[in-house]
Amino acid sequence: MTIDWKSYDPGEFYDELISTPGYARAPARNLTAWLRSQSDEDLQARKLDAELAIIDKGVTFTVYSDGENIDRAWPFDIIPRVMPIREWRNIEAGLKQRLQAINLFIDDLYHEQKIIGDGVIPASLIAESKGFRKECIGIKPAHQVWAHICGSDLVRDSDGTVYVLEDNLRVPSGVSYMIENREVTKRILPELFENNTILPVDNYPDKLLEMLLSISPSRRKHPEVAVLTPGIYNSAYFEHAFLARSMGAELVEGGDLMVDKDDYVYMKTINGLARVDVIYRRIDDLFLDPEVFLPESALGVPGLMRAWRKGNVALANAPGCGVADDKVVYSYVPDIIRYYLDEDALLPNVPTYRCNDTKECEHVLANLASMVVKPANESGGYGMLVGPQSTAREREEFRRLISSNPRNYIGQPALRLSTAPTLCDHTVEPRHLDLRPFILQGAETYVTAGGLTRVAMKSGSLVVNSSQGGGSKDTWIVDNEGG
Repeated sequence: MTIDWKSYDPGEFYDELISTPGYARAPARNLTAWLRSQSDEDLQARKLDAELAIIDKGVTFTVYSDGENIDRAWPFDIIPRVMPIREWRNIEAGLKQRLQAINLFIDDLYHEQKIIGDGVIPASLIAESKGFRKECIGIKPAHQVWAHICGSDLVRDSDGTVYVLEDNLRVPSGVSYMIENREVTKRILPELFENNTILPVDNYPDKLLEMLLSISPSRRKHPEVAVLTPGIYNSAYFEHAFLARSMGAELVEGGDLMVDKDDYVYMKTINGLARVDVIYRRIDDLFLDPEVFLPESALGVPGLMRAWRKGNVALANAPGCGVADDKVVYSYVPDIIRYYLDEDALLPNVPTYRCNDTKECEHVLANLASMVVKPANESGGYGMLVGPQSTAREREEFRRLISSNPRNYIGQPALRLSTAPTLCDHTVEPRHLDLRPFILQGAETYVTAGGLTRVAMKSGSLVVNSSQGGGSKDTWIVDNEGG
């Protein structure tokens, strides 16, 4: 049995590959024609090859369940998601604009707070922010950049509009899976790379290292870069090790580092102490330095904030950047772009209702069944209400949560997320998805060619997070769309 695209119907949703039953979008025509030529046995064999390659490469993620940490093979669908380069260039420009403005905003908050003084952002919003760190006031990181690595989640609605769903600025993860998805796809579908011009993603570690070196405070010819991990039990440890290895950087835990009396950071090696100039940290602010934040933290490095404040080490992402990784602050990003850049946002936000506004909160509470409600500072799909898929009991619980702490919640209409063909058992069915591109900002700004496409593996589900049962696809930005 071969794929019959005439019987493939995404219904009311925008499909990334198929425009109407039987007809592929221009950039996906080579792919869909090839898929149609394959038998079910061929596709199942390629799917098995992909699963074996993922196991062989040790590509895993950790699910925290019932008090246990369970390592699982990375869930992967072999049918790529395809986007035309013309559309991508517009998205790329919008992502660069967005991160530039966000970094100017963060820098302003830790210095003059002009945006508050001019009445664009309410002072109470920052005063009540869980991500604002008073310990960072007055610090001046290189290039005025605080969020050096950003993973912005994009979604497409049924009319084809691409929205920014949220910005992940603290310790965004997933880029290693983007790269591994491409490597696996090349291994199992090599012929498709001969007939399609697909922009590469494997240069990301080089670009990451280039950005990290650009923020080094040292004038040494070869600054030392280290990746600071919480350790092997962290859900993203595979990625920490992958990036350190790919960059030729040292992978360290807090106990591997020390700060001397002159406030320089050193790494303990078998040959003695070696100075560290740049730390790509993959642990949260509060665990970074027990002298400043949580005194009981064994993950961080005593004195690290002193070294950073004195300009003796660079930290990426900088402590305190999480003030903008707040879903209420997210709702102000179009205003932030206009304030700092005097430009309209190139990429729109999803329409957002702030529950700390009385009228907007009333609207959310009156429409819980049709809205998605999110807490301000959670990630990974946790702590949210997906109204159309919720029970009456769940809605009542969120009504109570919102009423008791309106500052902590936003509401958004439940978008009809776009779909893409996904291999499910022995059929191809539409599944909802999103996209997480990664943006780097140091001396220059870089955006990955595409990003990590996350796909809901359950029919009708809108939850794409791997921790919630989602999978992923390779993402192709192609420039052979034919008009």
